[in-house]
Amino acid sequence: MSPHPHIEPLSPWLPQQGDEPFVISGPCSAESEEQLLTTARELSLLPQVKVLRAGIWKPRTRPNDFEGAGVEALKWMQKAKAETGLKLAVEVANPKHVEEALNYGIDMLWIGARTVVNPFSVQELADALRGTDVPILVKNPLTPDLKLWLGALERINRAGVSRLAAIHRGFHYFEKSPYRNAPMWEIPIELKRLVPGLPLITDISHICGRRDLLQSIAQKALDLETNGLMIESHFNPEAALTDAAQQLTPAALRQLLANLIIRKRSGSIEFEYKLEELRTEIDKIDVELIDLLSRRMQVVDEIGAYKKENNITILQLKRWQHIIEDRISIGTNLGLNRKFLLQLLELVHEASIQRQTEIFNRNEQPPTSSGGA
Repeated sequence: MSPHPHIEPLSPWLPQQGDEPFVISGPCSAESEEQLLTTARELSLLPQVKVLRAGIWKPRTRPNDFEGAGVEALKWMQKAKAETGLKLAVEVANPKHVEEALNYGIDMLWIGARTVVNPFSVQELADALRGTDVPILVKNPLTPDLKLWLGALERINRAGVSRLAAIHRGFHYFEKSPYRNAPMWEIPIELKRLVPGLPLITDISHICGRRDLLQSIAQKALDLETNGLMIESHFNPEAALTDAAQQLTPAALRQLLANLIIRKRSGSIEFEYKLEELRTEIDKIDVELIDLLSRRMQVVDEIGAYKKENNITILQLKRWQHIIEDRISIGTNLGLNRKFLLQLLELVHEASIQRQTEIFNRNEQPPTSSGGA
């Protein structure tokens, strides 16, 4: 986003209770008037729940699946708001959805992960939202692509929307995982670093996909200073037409919220002094790490020049395999995570290859193969 995007603070349009996060909750889909109103009545008894959410138009993978009740469900949402006082939020995927939702007084709109992956669709929504003051929540795309997420937020912000928030709902992940969508916390953390004033809401239901995982992910989200939680709730989850496994009853939601530990965002003077001392130690270690990496790359350059001088290809598979096995063995014995070590070694290796390739490219064509230092 631009260095200083105009984004309003969260409190004017969705007040929080101190350090406690607000909650957006409601059924995955608005299935019937009775189902929506019953769920809304029970949710309204929970002080943390500020917004009633429900899927009106459902982007289903298969055309024969339940695709939402459409405009009729917006009428049910109006009734729920009149009776409970809860604000309303629905997903929109095209300009027609925006028009209909605003006509029925929906308080905030969110843009789903399947829509965010397409910049053309996001731009159409941005154009439809121009001139409105409705808050917009932008979910992350299906794939772990921070630039795509940022791009969607930028398009909406540049249309004049200043009441803007991001929703972290996890990412599609091919490796085996207990989660429906891998949290990949480093991505929303980096988003907060790049856009410090942007509120972040965590959709724990779509991350987990299962009720038994919700508590731990909700706590993790709070510990990482999320501003709010989106949690799907249905008065009878077992009968839900969509995503039954990840919805929980309002009573179970009450228990989940009661079990959360709300941590302070800052501590006493003594705490801050000790924290600053430890951070200073990390700063010193980081400088040492950078110095070591610089020295390593200087040796890589010498190796590259020596290989070129002796007409030896860059690729040294046995050497690279030895590095992987040896460094991971040393690191894991020191308590470091194997996956972290492998990712770190691959990054350093990639940079080493690039430097040696540049050496080989000076004044002549490089050998045909490529590989490790």
